[in-house]
Amino acid sequence: MIRWKWSNKRFLVLTGAFSLLLVAPLLNFYYDINFIQGWYQSIGIGDFWIVSPLEGLESLLVTRDPFGPLLTALIFPVLLALVLGRVFCSWICPITFLSELSERLKQLLSKRTTTPDRWVLFRQILWFALGLELFLSLVLGAPIFVFLSPPGLVGRELMSFVFFRTLPLEGLIIIFVLILNLLSKRFYCRYLCPLGAFLALLGARRRVRVKNIMQNCKGCRTCDHSCPMGLSPSVGEGMTVYCWNCGTCIDNCSYGQLEFNLKKVEPYSSMPIQK
Repeated sequence: MIRWKWSNKRFLVLTGAFSLLLVAPLLNFYYDINFIQGWYQSIGIGDFWIVSPLEGLESLLVTRDPFGPLLTALIFPVLLALVLGRVFCSWICPITFLSELSERLKQLLSKRTTTPDRWVLFRQILWFALGLELFLSLVLGAPIFVFLSPPGLVGRELMSFVFFRTLPLEGLIIIFVLILNLLSKRFYCRYLCPLGAFLALLGARRRVRVKNIMQNCKGCRTCDHSCPMGLSPSVGEGMTVYCWNCGTCIDNCSYGQLEFNLKKVEPYSSMPIQK
């Protein structure tokens, strides 16, 4: 019997989000139903359009034109990040879906519950990736991430396959990103994704965080070993900007030490950390 932990709920949402990317072009092509158009870089549901914050920022920097409809399309994802943090990455992103799907299949075949981190880098590399991406966009005068975003490429590849029966070579970037997971869990998401970095910045003071109830901690560090982002929730790192609120650590804590906190909390840097 399936226990509906946060990880199971999240995988269900990820599956639904990925299915939307697949169903939308099928409805467009075979039934001429255009109620849903695009993919998660820019997706329209009826007259309501949502644009990825980083792609929107790129367009504003390159064109220097505060286009009204673009600014309106940015409102929802920006508010989502401000309140919930980097939840697009953990609950919606197609790269996360493909990563989790491959991990679940691997665990099913090998019976291994965890994947060792072979390469552990400085987390601050994530900010360098964001800065470099924005710098290149300004220098080249083109929105780089719009064309090479792995999450965007998933939707583009599905669209191209449905409409033209082809898979563009850019899809190799998706395969490369998934191969990087062999180095450490969510290697690209942890260190290289500029969209994840920008959403993390927006959610630096998010209202929803993983709260650590220190008095219940037994020091087993099971939550630390389970974190796909390589954090240590046992010492309060679920409060940091790097946490993407996936809930995996909560699922793996046997002592009820961790929980989602829906109230306003102090920034992580001002909290006492117990080791």
